[in-house]
Amino acid sequence: MKREVATNDERRTTNVSKIGIMGGTFDPIHYGHLVTAQEAHHKFKLDKVIFMPVGIPPHKHSEEVVEARQRYFMTIMATEDNEAFEVSDMEVSKSSPSYTVETLMALKEIYKQSEFYFITGADAIIEILTWKEPEKAAALTKFVAATRPGFSLKKFKGSISKIKPVPELHELEVPALAISSTDIRRRVLQGRPIRYLLPDKVWRYIHSKSFYRN
Repeated sequence: MKREVATNDERRTTNVSKIGIMGGTFDPIHYGHLVTAQEAHHKFKLDKVIFMPVGIPPHKHSEEVVEARQRYFMTIMATEDNEAFEVSDMEVSKSSPSYTVETLMALKEIYKQSEFYFITGADAIIEILTWKEPEKAAALTKFVAATRPGFSLKKFKGSISKIKPVPELHELEVPALAISSTDIRRRVLQGRPIRYLLPDKVWRYIHSKSFYRN
């Protein structure tokens, strides 16, 4: 089983200087997420990428998503063969909604000397102004917005100038983002194939647990 990061084991400081934080619901995790993390790892010369499955999403009803521990297990399955990837249960262990700023503050206590790159989809980044304490989050991390080819964040970059300090935002073009968790869930519900859209272990696990069938 893949090692977990500083949550189940004792939390410890590390000499890692550049850490990617891959946040998301991961319901389910798929190749679009994995390609994005690998691209960010390469482009920004990250020492590692920590996948951070959301526990209780603040903007979704909990009954709309698969139980947090199940999504966490699927994320471990999907990433266990990549030494540059780790998975944290920091958010799934919480009994309250997960907020990015709180997670970043907690990570800063663990990795005191590290720079953070918060990696997520452009659609999520566009909602940054609605996040809890966006100014504080902007002071703690750089943001990496994964976009599909041809998608531009130019208009959005103007609106985030309202946040002080202005977030450091990087675009990351990822062709594999044509794959989406929403489409995978819809395919399962419709009885359509999902193999090759996500790691083999994950699609088999989804089938064995009958996730997304109603």
